[in-house]
Amino acid sequence: MILVQKSVTSSEGNEISESSNMSYLTGGKTETNLPNQSEVVLCQDLNGRLDGVGSAVVCDYTCHNDGQSGEVSQLCTRDSDGISGLNADPAAITKSAKYESDMTLEDMYNARYNFDEDDDDSDWEPSEKQIEVLKWFCVNCTMINVEDVGNCEVCGEHRESGILSHGFFASPYLPLEDVNQDELPVTEDSEDSCKQSSLSSSTAVGFDERMLLHTEVVMKSHPHPERPDRLRTIAASLATAGIFPGKCYPIPAREITREELQMVHSEENIEAVDNTKRMHASYFTPDTYANEHSACAARLAAGLCADLASAIYSGRVKNGFALVRPPGHHAGVKQAMGFCLHNNAAIAASAAQAAGATKVLIVDWDVHHGNGTQEIFERSKSVLYISLHRHEGGRFYPGTGAADEVGSIGAEGYCVNIPWSCGGVSDNDYIFAFEQVVLPIALNFNPDFTIISAGFDAARGDPLGCCDVTPAGYASMTQMLSALSGGKLLVILEGGYNLRSISSSATAVIKVLLGESPTIDIENTVPSKAGLRSVLDVLKIQMNFWPTLEANFTKLHSEWGSYAFQDTREQSKKRRRTGLPIWWRWGRKRLLYRILSKQLRAKSSCNFSC
Repeated sequence: MILVQKSVTSSEGNEISESSNMSYLTGGKTETNLPNQSEVVLCQDLNGRLDGVGSAVVCDYTCHNDGQSGEVSQLCTRDSDGISGLNADPAAITKSAKYESDMTLEDMYNARYNFDEDDDDSDWEPSEKQIEVLKWFCVNCTMINVEDVGNCEVCGEHRESGILSHGFFASPYLPLEDVNQDELPVTEDSEDSCKQSSLSSSTAVGFDERMLLHTEVVMKSHPHPERPDRLRTIAASLATAGIFPGKCYPIPAREITREELQMVHSEENIEAVDNTKRMHASYFTPDTYANEHSACAARLAAGLCADLASAIYSGRVKNGFALVRPPGHHAGVKQAMGFCLHNNAAIAASAAQAAGATKVLIVDWDVHHGNGTQEIFERSKSVLYISLHRHEGGRFYPGTGAADEVGSIGAEGYCVNIPWSCGGVSDNDYIFAFEQVVLPIALNFNPDFTIISAGFDAARGDPLGCCDVTPAGYASMTQMLSALSGGKLLVILEGGYNLRSISSSATAVIKVLLGESPTIDIENTVPSKAGLRSVLDVLKIQMNFWPTLEANFTKLHSEWGSYAFQDTREQSKKRRRTGLPIWWRWGRKRLLYRILSKQLRAKSSCNFSC
C-alpha cells in the first residue's frame, strides 16, 4: 500500500491529535511516521534538504486515527530560511511543538517523549523574541548536534567534513582539507589501467548517477539513513584511491525490463513501484519512501545487477561490484519494504541462471535478515541462501531469520540462517561462522555463481547495526568466498548508514576483487560466547541437511562446550544454592530436588546472556 505524504490539520484548522510520532528506530530500521503539523513547523533546512525560497508543495497521505481513516490536504510553504510552515497564524504553534524542539535524538528515535497535557501554563506569557536552538545533522552518521559543537558528539566527524569529496580519506576532525597523499595507495599512472589487461581478467563496477535522485522529499525530524550520500561517499573514496575510474571496468547502466522483473516479482510489486513515477512523494511503508525518480533508480539498480551477473558468468569480466541503490534484500515477491523496492540480488541470481548457471549461492552479511530474498527462494534447490544477521529472538528488524527457518517443500537446508543473539558482533564471530558453517555448506553445494548481498551496517560505527565488523573483516570474508565458483563473484551493495564505515568497507572489498590480500589474520579465530552459541545452534539444525557439519558440531561441542555454556551453568548452580532449602537435599525429598534442579538447568540454558 502506498501512503502519499501530506501535512495534517483538522477541519477546524487545528492540529490533529498526537497519533503521528516523530522518527524512531524499531529493531534497527527506521520507522518514519508521517509528520504532524508541529513537526512541519519545526522542520529545518539542513544539509540542503529543503533548498527552495518561498517555494510551496502540496503533499497528500491517508491518516488513521482510532480506526477511522480520512484524507486531509494542506499547503506547506518553505521560506528563505528553509523553515516549513502552514498557512496559519504563528500563534497556532501548539505546546506540543514547543516541547518537540527540546527532544533529544533518543526521544525522537524511540518515541519515548510523552507530552503532559495537564501542565499548568496559565502563568506563561509569550516573550517578545523567541529563542531558537540551532542544530545541525552530522553528514557522516546523521546524528543531531547543537550549533556550538564543531564535531559530531556521536561519531566525531567535523560538521564541514570533506567526506563527500574525498570519501574516508578525508580527515574526520578537520573541515574540507585536502587529502593527505601519504595515506593514499600507490596507483598506476594510467588513467584507464583496466584496459591494459584483458577485459576477462578485470573487475567491473556498476554505477549510475541517476540513482542519486531517489531521495526522501519531505524533511522529517531526522534525515533518512538511506540517502544519496551513501553512494557519493563510496564513489569519492574509489576515485580518490584511483580505483574507479581507473582500475575497474565500468558497466553501462540500463533499466531492467518488465519481463526480467516478472521472473522475481509479482505484478503487484512491479505496478506499485512503477506508479510512484506519477507522485511527488509516496511511501510503501513508514520507512520506505519513493519520489518521482525512485522507479527509475530501482530499475537502473536491478538492470546493473542483472548485466553484471551475465557478464561475470559468461566470462566477459572476472568479478564485479554493484554500487547501487535503493537496496533490495527486504523486497519480497509482492511487497516493497525496509528501504527496498526491487530485490537486486534475486534479479542477479535470475540473470545468472538465464545465462546458464545451474546453482547460485547468495551470502547475505547485511546486519538485517534478507526476508525478501529468503521468501523468493525458500522453495528452490537451485539457489542456496545463507544469511548472517542480528536477530535477538525476533526482536531485531525485520524479525525473521531464525535458525530453524531452513526452507520448505523439498528445499529444506537450502536456506541457512545464522542469527546473532545480540549486538556488538565482531570480525572474529563472522569469520568463525564462515569457517564452521558458511564455507562447509557452500563447498558441498558447489555453486556455479556466487552473489554477496553486501550490507555494511554491521560495520563499526553504524547507527542502525551497532556491531563491530572492520573493513579488514569484510575483506577477509570476500576473499574466502572468491575461492568459490571459479572466482565468479558479484558483490551487491545493500545497507550501511555510517558514511565513513560504508566507504572504507566497500573499498576494502573491491581491493580484494582486484587481487589484493586482506591484512587480517584469521588463524585461531576465537568467537564471543554469544557468537559460539549461535554457531552451535545452527550446526545442530543444519547438520540434518548437510551431514558434513556433524563433525564440526561434535568437535566444537567437545572443545568449546564448557566455554560456551559456562555462565549459564554457573547461574544454574547459584539458583540451586540460593533458591532451595538445604533439607531438600536429603531423605524422601531428594528425588523431587533432582527433578527440580534439572528443570532449572533446562530453563537457564535457554536464557543465554550476551
